[in-house]
Amino acid sequence: MYVRYEAVLSSQIEDTQSTLEDILGFESDPKANHPKDVEEIVNYIAAMNFGLDRLKEFPLSLRVIKEIHERLMRGVRGGHCEPGELRRSQNWIGPRGCTLAQATFIPPPVAEMREAMGQLELFLHNTAPMPVLIFCALAHAQFETIHPFLDGNGRIGRLLITFLLCQRGVLRLPLLYLSHYLKQHRAEYYDRLMAIRTSGHWEAWVKFFLRGVVEVSNDATATARKILQLREDSRARILKKTGNSVLALQLLDLLFHHPIANIKFAAEKIDCSYGKAAQLMESFAVEPLSLVHETTGFKRNRRYRFSPYLELFPDPPMQPVAQPHPIHEHL
Repeated sequence: MYVRYEAVLSSQIEDTQSTLEDILGFESDPKANHPKDVEEIVNYIAAMNFGLDRLKEFPLSLRVIKEIHERLMRGVRGGHCEPGELRRSQNWIGPRGCTLAQATFIPPPVAEMREAMGQLELFLHNTAPMPVLIFCALAHAQFETIHPFLDGNGRIGRLLITFLLCQRGVLRLPLLYLSHYLKQHRAEYYDRLMAIRTSGHWEAWVKFFLRGVVEVSNDATATARKILQLREDSRARILKKTGNSVLALQLLDLLFHHPIANIKFAAEKIDCSYGKAAQLMESFAVEPLSLVHETTGFKRNRRYRFSPYLELFPDPPMQPVAQPHPIHEHL
């Protein structure tokens, strides 16, 4: 869920409209009608998992970054913009529809961009002593300023934070959804990055970044505790009602992995008949359990929502971004 949450929020910063519930619904029933841009979030999750697997074999490098970018952009909006390849033309950032002359920020031209990416790669491999969080803040800001791809730079830059924290051993698993903070403070996020480029205000950016890590770390820790408590409370209630129903406990475990599910999906995952899965899910929906509720109102193809769990992952309010903040990439 932490990976999904980070994927949704990071994508929403780039004006993707799909929500956490959209991605969960897609996972349980990919053939149903879903928002078109939900596949962008699916790709983000795939790119994160791919990158974490690659880091078990190779250090974070330009080659690995390009491979991750290809997974991120494959077959979605921006997929025509040379996935996995550094840009071969000038891009710029600014209000929707702006020209190069109207751009808020123009990244380095192609030759300088390639040189800068080489320097960034050397920085990523630098073993000189530096606090890891400051290292991540500098790497993210530099990547976003270089803007090496035609599309997807913001998402790749935020993925880099997770990869670096895992590679440096600060996190064993990607449990830090920093995009929660960056989305909530999107206008300041863009302003702090721009202030580096125009005025060299690195300290203000690093303070902003570190404040975000503190807030999100505390939030993630509190959420983890609530998840554990919810799991124990739910198991105790199920055992009290059913005695020792193995299938009921398996369904509960499934809901912690897939908190939006239909009967067919549940039956396949816990390996029981459709009728038995329907009976179990209905028992979860009524007193004394009341763990899920049905969301469609249909007689058939009913979908259930594990509300107590999903409420632990709210969509944060987003700071409005007034023009001319850099919110769109152009090529």
